[in-house]
Amino acid sequence: MLVFCKEDRKQEALDAGATYAGDTEYIEKVKGGWTDFDVAVATPDMMKDVGRLGMVLGRKGLKPNPKTGTVTADIKTAVAELKKGRTEYRADKTGIIHIAVGKVSMDPAKTAENVTTLLNEIERKKPADAKAGFVHTVSVNSSMGPGVWVDFKEEE
Repeated sequence: MLVFCKEDRKQEALDAGATYAGDTEYIEKVKGGWTDFDVAVATPDMMKDVGRLGMVLGRKGLKPNPKTGTVTADIKTAVAELKKGRTEYRADKTGIIHIAVGKVSMDPAKTAENVTTLLNEIERKKPADAKAGFVHTVSVNSSMGPGVWVDFKEEE
């Protein structure tokens, strides 16, 4: 995790659990193509500089965004939430959600729990005017493997 912040907030970010924290040195590193981090957080005062990194960070989905909570003055809370595993999901233009729910090395029960949590969250956030059967099908697969259809509907 990388936090773009001024020098006076650097120690706060590192104490909160960020792997890297800083301003100009990391901006220059990222400009050079370095992306050895999974998520980037920025303070609002750094966004004018971080915005110039859009070509590097934007392609990889790492650019801090106020809508996703990665541009914030409260570094400690943002880093803590992201360390706990908070993820963002969006449906593509065909209505399909692609999201990682586990790794092949994980316990299958833990992966099943993650899928259940995701389905519950989607159901909770569905539009009020949506009819029953908001989620039609669920398929789980590895990055390059075949999909396995999941029977997720509860029997009445």
